[in-house]
Amino acid sequence: MKYYIIAGEVSGDLHASNMMKQLKMRDSEAYFRVWGGDRMAAEAQEVAKHIRETSFMGIFKVLWNIRTIKKNFRFCEADIEKFKPDVLILIDNSGFNLRIAKYVKQKSLRIKVYYYILPQAWAWKRKRVHTIHQWCDRIFAILPFEKAFYKSYGYDVDYVGHPILDSIAERKKNLLPKAEFKQRYDLDERPIIALLPGSRRQEIKSKLPKMVSVIKHFPNYQFVIAGSDNVDGALYTPYLKEVKLIINKTYNILHNAEAALVTSGTATLETALFNVPQVVCYKPGVVTYYLLKNIISIKYICMVNLILDKMAVEELIEGELNEKRMVKELQFAMNEPRKSEILKDYAKMKEMLGGEGASTRVAKLMIEDLGLQKHGA
Repeated sequence: MKYYIIAGEVSGDLHASNMMKQLKMRDSEAYFRVWGGDRMAAEAQEVAKHIRETSFMGIFKVLWNIRTIKKNFRFCEADIEKFKPDVLILIDNSGFNLRIAKYVKQKSLRIKVYYYILPQAWAWKRKRVHTIHQWCDRIFAILPFEKAFYKSYGYDVDYVGHPILDSIAERKKNLLPKAEFKQRYDLDERPIIALLPGSRRQEIKSKLPKMVSVIKHFPNYQFVIAGSDNVDGALYTPYLKEVKLIINKTYNILHNAEAALVTSGTATLETALFNVPQVVCYKPGVVTYYLLKNIISIKYICMVNLILDKMAVEELIEGELNEKRMVKELQFAMNEPRKSEILKDYAKMKEMLGGEGASTRVAKLMIEDLGLQKHGA
């Protein structure tokens, strides 16, 4: 089978690559052409676009790059027709992927369309559930509440569990113990507080200065930035006198951290799965924040809180993301009894996510649907 896979950001790249490994195990003739990052590229025979060329975050960033985005649409449409895949697999990235799904179906290209890691229609633009159902042949959910959400609109989806559990389980085998980690990265004996400012330029520019401002209040701790090589390293340079930067070692950092300040997104879930007390940071910009506030229909922004349906970890949003509040909430999260409460909620969340095996389950369902394997095999 020929597979065309589109992911729009780092987390999608990771989960798609694990899915690709499982598809290979079940389809010996699997041939992949992808839009993704380094992990997908390592599994694929061909790379159409790298996420460095396609990832734009925020309303104004999208508007500023609208010509590039339109150009990418046209390229993708032509590229799919030229490649002639048997299957199109869409990973998150709804603004781009739903248009491509619509194009494929309206052109009657005879391509199976699967959506894995669904758009957050439960948060905003709920009518997208109808669009997703209309243009996709099968839908695979990764969050426990998504199945009931889609069912409320009359649609069935396959809940496969969250693939982040697979990624962490695989990586944990090779993570460094605390003493070795500190020695390798020239850290001292103080406990570590992790700073996860995100993997996009805009996220880092808005969050990292705020995060670094708390350092002077915690002299008995050392701070480590979980950096990304997807952005210009110069973004981190102004802060390196105060904090250690370690690139592309987020799981090693979390494995050895006592607490964390985390940009809202998948990283909050990863931090919870490493049992690290956290404070969630979200600063989209004043204008964007008030625009989103009027259209988002959820109680929380943090994935941990959404899954548990409670304020399990503190969320500091826009104006609340200031030095005083960050210091207060970080101290609170690191100490008893709050720390034990957070860890208890993390344990409950892990149960709700259904355990490891999401990548295997989704690949198996796809292969069965394609008729390459008997049901239950």
